[in-house]
Amino acid sequence: MISHIRPPSRAMRDLARALTRPSALVILPLGLALGVLLGTEQAVQPKPTSASRMRTWANAWWRSPSQQPESPYVGSETCKMCHEDLYTHFTRTAHFLTVTSPKYKEAEKGCESCHGPGREHVESGGDVEKIFSFRGRSIAEQNARCLTCHEQQQERHNFRPSAHGLSQVACTDCHSAHSPVLLEDLLAKRLPELCYACHGEVRQDFIKPFRHRVHEGGMSCTTCHNPHGGFNVAQTRDVLGGTDAICLKCHTDKQGPFVFEHVPVRLEGCASCHVPHGSNNPRLLTRPRVDQLCLECHTLTPGILGSEPPAFHDIRRPRFQNCTTCHVKVHGSNVNRLFFQ
Repeated sequence: MISHIRPPSRAMRDLARALTRPSALVILPLGLALGVLLGTEQAVQPKPTSASRMRTWANAWWRSPSQQPESPYVGSETCKMCHEDLYTHFTRTAHFLTVTSPKYKEAEKGCESCHGPGREHVESGGDVEKIFSFRGRSIAEQNARCLTCHEQQQERHNFRPSAHGLSQVACTDCHSAHSPVLLEDLLAKRLPELCYACHGEVRQDFIKPFRHRVHEGGMSCTTCHNPHGGFNVAQTRDVLGGTDAICLKCHTDKQGPFVFEHVPVRLEGCASCHVPHGSNNPRLLTRPRVDQLCLECHTLTPGILGSEPPAFHDIRRPRFQNCTTCHVKVHGSNVNRLFFQ
C-alpha cells in the first residue's frame, strides 16, 4: 500500500525549503502583522457624513469651470443623498408628480419647488442658510411658498383674505408635505379631528341627538365649508348660490323658487330656524317647540315682521302648538299662500 503514495510535487518541495530558511521566520510574521494592520485601518474608517457626501458630489460635478452648469437647481435626486427618509415619504405624495411629469418647469419640480434652488446648499456642504427651510420662518413666508403654486387653483385662490388667512393659520398647521396622514389632501390629521383642534366648540354639536352625520362618515366639515376661504358667511361653499346654497344641495325640495315664499327663508336663510351642526331639538330647530319658533315672528308685538295669528289659535291648547300640522309647506308653496299645501 505504501508504494501507491504519490511523492510531493516540485512546488511543494520548494515551499518547504523556503519556510525552513532563517529569513522566513522573520518575514512571515511581519507579513501577517502588516495584513492585520491594513485590515484594522480599513475597519475603523469613519462613515462618511452628509456634509462629506455633498462635498464629494459637488467636487465631482463642478470640478472645473467648463463643467459648471448655469442652473442653480440640482434636482430632487441630489436631495435624496442626505435626506433619504424624507425623499421616500415624498415619493408617495401628490407633490412627487412635479418630478415625474414633464409639464413642470425646473423651478417647479420636486423639493426645490418649495425649498428653492439647492446648488449653493450643496456646494456649501449642507449650510442651512443656503436653502429655504420652513422652520423658524414667519407664517406669512411659509404660506407665500405654498400659495406660489396653489393660489392659482380656484379652491384656494381666496386664502389670504379668508378667516384662516387673517387669523395667521399656517398651511403646515393642517397639511404635512412629507408625512401626511391622508395622502389625498396631505392632511396632518384626519377629519374632523383636524378641525376640532381649533373649533372645539363644534365637537359638542355633533354629539347631540339631532345632528349632521359627520362622526358617522356620511359627510365631513369640508362638505359644507371651504377651509381655504370664500365669500359666504362661515366660508360655506358655492359662491353663486349664496349662503344657503350648500344646504340646498342635499335638501333640494326646499329650493324653490315658490309662488308663495316664506319671508324668513327668503331673507334670513336656513339658519333663521335651524342650527346647522347639531341640536337637542328635532329637525335641528333653534327652539324645542315649533310654536315657540313661529311666535318669534308671528306675534302681536309691534314692529315684529309676520302676520298676526288668528283669534281662534289658542296656543294653550296642544292642537295649536304644532303649527306644521296645518302649515306643512313652511319653506314655501306653489299652491297656497298660507302654506297649507
